[in-house]
Amino acid sequence: MENSKNSEDGQGSQGSQGSEASSPQERPSVNFIRHYKAPPEKVWRAWTDPQALVRWFGPDPESVVSVADLDVRVGGRYHIRFGAPGGEVHDVSGVYQEVVPSEKLVFSWAWKSTPERVSQVTVMLRPWDGGTKLIFVHEKFFDQAARDSHNQGWTGAFARLDLLFT
Repeated sequence: MENSKNSEDGQGSQGSQGSEASSPQERPSVNFIRHYKAPPEKVWRAWTDPQALVRWFGPDPESVVSVADLDVRVGGRYHIRFGAPGGEVHDVSGVYQEVVPSEKLVFSWAWKSTPERVSQVTVMLRPWDGGTKLIFVHEKFFDQAARDSHNQGWTGAFARLDLLFT
């Protein structure tokens, strides 16, 4: 199956470019658009089924997910622990704020190491040319450095997710 990668800010096929904040009052965000030749239900499962999530989640090919607890319902919590073998372990958790099966997932995002720095992730899925258009927004970062670090991490994770649908 093929996929095409486009960032929301129109950076072409790179797919790894997030948009900068447009004013000092706005907090920076990371934005991606992906097109998959897979139905929305299948792409949804990649985000909501622990057995599917462990196949792609993490910033690089060596990343291993050791915990994927997902209570996918409004008010439900998730906890994901991942890292490279022999490397640093990362713990992230949050609460699902909006759950519309095969259409929209919104959840808070907080690292165990900096729980006070809560950001928000929105994943929208739309039918597209026999497949799925995925619109991803990770926003409300503490600062530009946090945004840049997450952009790098999500770029790697999306490269792995893309492989599931190729």
